[in-house]
Amino acid sequence: MRYASVAVAVAGVLVAAGAISYSVAGDNGPGVPSAASADAGFARDMAVHHQQAVEMSYVVRDRTKDEEIRRLAYDIAQTQANQRGMLLGWLDLWELPKVSSDGPMAWMGMKGMAGGEDGALMPGMATDAEMKKLGTLDGRRAEVYYLQLMTAHHRGGVHMAEGCVSRCEVPVEKRLAQGMVEAQESEIRLMADLLEERGAKAPWTSESPGA
Repeated sequence: MRYASVAVAVAGVLVAAGAISYSVAGDNGPGVPSAASADAGFARDMAVHHQQAVEMSYVVRDRTKDEEIRRLAYDIAQTQANQRGMLLGWLDLWELPKVSSDGPMAWMGMKGMAGGEDGALMPGMATDAEMKKLGTLDGRRAEVYYLQLMTAHHRGGVHMAEGCVSRCEVPVEKRLAQGMVEAQESEIRLMADLLEERGAKAPWTSESPGA
């Protein structure tokens, strides 16, 4: 039942996504945002952030036979791939670039704070070394490492989505961001339970785990 409640939350985000795409296309909002706006910055950065979650989730599906982990990974991959497509579609609709010379997180006043060390461009993102390590693990070790990496990833994503909720001006984008917050916080709680069942713990900060 715990998984069902998370699935319902995720489904709600996806149902809203279709309505949100239609609304944005229908000019529901204050007009086309600028390239330097929070709306554009969030769309650009979250599309990159989501792409790593999709990649991570497909990696672990090939490294474990546990059906609950595989189902969670599949749902995360599908949800975030759909949202990523929507965010990139909005940038196309607004005729704005998908890359900014200001760098990641500038729209939140955090330019350069994530460091970009070894591919970790934004809060919660795994490094290239961590992604490579995930691809070498199997079974329970892969499950635990994925859950830890994804917990950190979701915490960073929630931080970014909350930034859009407070800074973005396009109403439908703000609603999508709020939906991300709620769905990912629900998944964080589920992943904490799954880690506990495997005798492991989630990282306490938004940083990636070192184990």
